[in-house]
Amino acid sequence: MSAAAAEPLSFPVTKLNCGGCAARAQKALAEVPGVGAASVNFATRKALVEAGGASGAALAEALAQAGYPAEEAEVTLEIAGMSCASCVGRVERALAAVPGVIAAPVNLASGRAQVRVLAGTATPEDLAAAATAAGYAATVREATGEAGADAAAADAARHDAEAADLRHQTLRAAALTAPVVVLEMTGHLVPGFHPWFAASFGDLSNWLLQFALTALVLAGPGRRFYRAGVPALLRGAPDMNALVAIGTAAAFGFSVVSTFAPGLLPAGSAAVYYEAAAVIVTLILLGRWLESRAKGRTGAAIRRLIGLQPRSARIETPEGIAEVPIAKVVVGDVMVIRPGERIATDGTVIAGASHVDESMLTGEPLPVDKQAGDAVAGGTVNGNGALKVRATAVGAATQLAQIVAMVERAQAAKLPIQGLVDRVTLWFVPAVMAVAALTVAIWLAFGPAPALTHALVAGVAVLIIACPCAMGLATPTSIMVGTGRAAELGVLFRKGDALQRLGRMRSVALDKTGTLTEGKPEMTDFALAPGAGLTEDAALAAVAAVEALSEHPVAAAIVRAASARGLELPAAEGFAAIPGYGARATVAGQAVLVGTARLMAREGVDTAPLAAQVAALDARGRAASYAALDGRLVAVVAVADRLKPSARPMVAALHALGLRVAMITGDSEAAARAIAAEAGIDEVVAEVLPDGKVAAIERLAAAAGPVAFVGDGINDAPALAAADVGVAIGTGTEVAIDAADVVLMSGDLAGVANAIEMSRRTMANIRQNLFWAFGYNVALIPVAAGALYPATGLMLSPALAAGAMALSSVFVLSNALRLRRVRAALPEGAPAPRAAAAAPVPAE
Repeated sequence: MSAAAAEPLSFPVTKLNCGGCAARAQKALAEVPGVGAASVNFATRKALVEAGGASGAALAEALAQAGYPAEEAEVTLEIAGMSCASCVGRVERALAAVPGVIAAPVNLASGRAQVRVLAGTATPEDLAAAATAAGYAATVREATGEAGADAAAADAARHDAEAADLRHQTLRAAALTAPVVVLEMTGHLVPGFHPWFAASFGDLSNWLLQFALTALVLAGPGRRFYRAGVPALLRGAPDMNALVAIGTAAAFGFSVVSTFAPGLLPAGSAAVYYEAAAVIVTLILLGRWLESRAKGRTGAAIRRLIGLQPRSARIETPEGIAEVPIAKVVVGDVMVIRPGERIATDGTVIAGASHVDESMLTGEPLPVDKQAGDAVAGGTVNGNGALKVRATAVGAATQLAQIVAMVERAQAAKLPIQGLVDRVTLWFVPAVMAVAALTVAIWLAFGPAPALTHALVAGVAVLIIACPCAMGLATPTSIMVGTGRAAELGVLFRKGDALQRLGRMRSVALDKTGTLTEGKPEMTDFALAPGAGLTEDAALAAVAAVEALSEHPVAAAIVRAASARGLELPAAEGFAAIPGYGARATVAGQAVLVGTARLMAREGVDTAPLAAQVAALDARGRAASYAALDGRLVAVVAVADRLKPSARPMVAALHALGLRVAMITGDSEAAARAIAAEAGIDEVVAEVLPDGKVAAIERLAAAAGPVAFVGDGINDAPALAAADVGVAIGTGTEVAIDAADVVLMSGDLAGVANAIEMSRRTMANIRQNLFWAFGYNVALIPVAAGALYPATGLMLSPALAAGAMALSSVFVLSNALRLRRVRAALPEGAPAPRAAAAAPVPAE
């Protein structure tokens, strides 16, 4: 190992609560194979590790398994010079070798590496230097934030410049190649041309002219292949450029010998292949030009999102209204938003009222009412009212920046299906060179005269046609376009592999409150227990005082009802939420319990006086809670929640996709079945705690296969993490979103069906690309080697091989771009699919 690699690694460790935690984390690190020594300091919450042969990924995995995850950092690099899947593999191996690197997926389509490192170990400069030392110039990409729009503009400019340069080089090469092709090939098409030219100018003049023009092609537009390919060969890491360099050099070199020293060749074998060398360069340049144009379109969705952020904002200052660059806006600034303007950054409305179009972030088509106290997001469009907005988040902390970062991480992810490609392409180019060498040897040994000429043609054709460009582009281009289109539909894949897994789901389980329902229930009933000893208003005020400290939607409904009655709420102390049960607090010196029958039974409160009334409420689909003061039952309160308008169409759309739909909730059986019947849900699991939701998901998975769970609350986080794919409603809690694999930006459930449809379409597109990329090589390498010659006398021209190779990459990119036209499986606000609505729902 290098000296640098031998340096101890120091990095932060999270979730250390005591010295025992530090000891367990230290033990986990010490047991990693290759670790020389490890220590974890509880005071500094840092680990110091002599990693030896242990990778950053192994250290991170050991700590995660022990329950003390290492703090991570993420670095994005722009990688130049990658041309095929072999290049990707070499950059990934170079980055992975840097001490502290956990993972370093490289995306050929975007030309970026998304590197995860143990925080405080490898610097961005270290990583860039490692990739550059491997032969691929790397620069650090700025984080999405204030510079987001600038970065998007720079990306677009870079793609445009690359495409313009390739176009220029392609046209130059074509102009020089055309006369070579005319001189060499016209004789095959126009009888008498070659005799006429030989009689007029001589064969040597023909060859000399072809030599001069081809030399200009190779030294000019074709120089890029030698500039990159020769160093790669010298490093023992040949890539696509090396294959092109060897192939064109072989064709050109043989032709030069035939032209200037034919006596060095066996009698009758002298021939020129200048047109092959020139056409190979021209066609591959053409393919790269088309690739560059297509690559520029694969990231269009991300650039459109970044482009939503205004470049400036109108800010209130002591001197009046001033327009300042967006990078100068800080939290607390008051922005003045005129009608029709984009809101510069996230904030809270402090004055004015308007409608705000949030469709670019949430996918919801209707503008949302905004008034004082409401939150607004940067990039959204103000309607016809003027607003004053106090900035609450700027730069990378804004919703828009976080969405862009989330999509970029998903686009950079390596899907499990990519593993096959990586294993094949790791040794693909060296294998192709070996096949080409074997082809030449076989032709020299067994081929008909002139054997050397046949061997050259076959060897060069194998080298050119087998370039693994299409293999490297097959997966990342589809991921980039698919995740970008999903973002436009309001679906964010937080984890790249969820894009592959979601399409394989066999059933979808949904939470009820806030997911299937509006999540804003209203109080419908409040009844005192016999002998309660206080008025209804006094009892409601005590209950609402406790619920005012809870985030649960049912609690909010009770507080709203008390406010509507004009009740003044007493102070509550010692509040404690009891997940799955209810809440407790002390109000005016009395211990108040609010919650389920399970909570009352656990605390010894007799609920019999109101049991019949609660049963009647449950039968009507209303959620009932008990209230007790100092261990004595005083009241029952009931609320009802409305089914979201999109719930029934979404369930029907999932049925149309062949999925079984279940609802898992902590609510009562009667209330759950009332909602399920209205939505058309197949299966109901009710009255379960958060861990019961996990058990229910495990039962569904065992019975029907992979399960996706859709939820929005804190109590849904365990189920979201336990499901094969967790889908969080974007209007839900941050805890739920953090635990999910997929996020629906709006509360509209149409996104569930859209996410599954997008996953299936993207994976189908990837499979098509991989079938083409691998099938192309499997089918055409033998043809290029001359497999058809014994039966037909035909050989594949190196020039045609170059055209086929370029076409394969363009095909893969064009196929991936079709994903931009995928329509929503269920547009927001759409009625249920007709066929699905008519389909019978399986009995429970």
